[in-house]
Amino acid sequence: MSKGLGRGFGALLPGDDTGSESLVSPGEAVRLVMLSEVQPNPEQPRKDFDEAALSELAESIREQGVIQPLLVEPWQGRFRIVAGERRWRAAKLAGLTEVPVIVRTFSEETRREIALIENIQREDLSALEEARAFRQLMETCGLTQDDVAKKVGKQRSTVANALRLLRLPEEMQKALDQGLLTAGHCRALLSVVNDSLQQQLFRQIVDDGLSVRESETRAQRASGLGTNTSTASQPNPVQKTQNADVADWEQQLIERLGARVSIKGNSSRGKIEIHYLSLDDLERLFELLGVTSEA
Repeated sequence: MSKGLGRGFGALLPGDDTGSESLVSPGEAVRLVMLSEVQPNPEQPRKDFDEAALSELAESIREQGVIQPLLVEPWQGRFRIVAGERRWRAAKLAGLTEVPVIVRTFSEETRREIALIENIQREDLSALEEARAFRQLMETCGLTQDDVAKKVGKQRSTVANALRLLRLPEEMQKALDQGLLTAGHCRALLSVVNDSLQQQLFRQIVDDGLSVRESETRAQRASGLGTNTSTASQPNPVQKTQNADVADWEQQLIERLGARVSIKGNSSRGKIEIHYLSLDDLERLFELLGVTSEA
């Protein structure tokens, strides 16, 4: 019995499934049930489970048991999993006959919400899978970006940045899924509003193997940065030859803010330009910079 429950599971319950919100209340009753009496939820949003990862978890369960109980609800004389299907599958692989569970009843909306949140928190999702999970959580449960951020224990800016990836054309999303693009490349592409120029930059990234910094530089050119007529006729050599430290700071700001950033000037004075794509994007930048509305 101690093998099935594992060590110290009670101390691991608060916040372990969702990060910011605990699915299990401290002191809630844990019981052992036959593995055969537990069945997965057919509406589980996560359909594919990595076999190698499941094998690793099964090996851990053989050594320590199922440390965190499954969250289940009564269902047609048995129990249906609300959270913990990955642990249930791994327990089967490990040869267990019993698993620890906490039994509770849920509304349909709460059940869907918990299943989505658990997948976001506990699976190694790709950038696009995470973005799609955020969107599904918003659409299925009627949540705002702020709501999602609180429920999954992430900053709102992280959620907003992820959702921006879904604005990319399908071809570019596939390239991201296939590892041909990184999230940094995608930020550069998203900063190019013109569809034709965006497609041109995409082909250059894939065909020429551009780095993120090279992609950002070409994105800035494509968006017409530095083409102001008051300065175009009088090029400033100090601005053109950017200090290496300044270039590094510029890149760090680009990566930190998820937006096009340019630092112009010299060692004495200059300016920082941050570009946004919409009012929502501007709000996201304000949040990152710690600027709050007084309204």
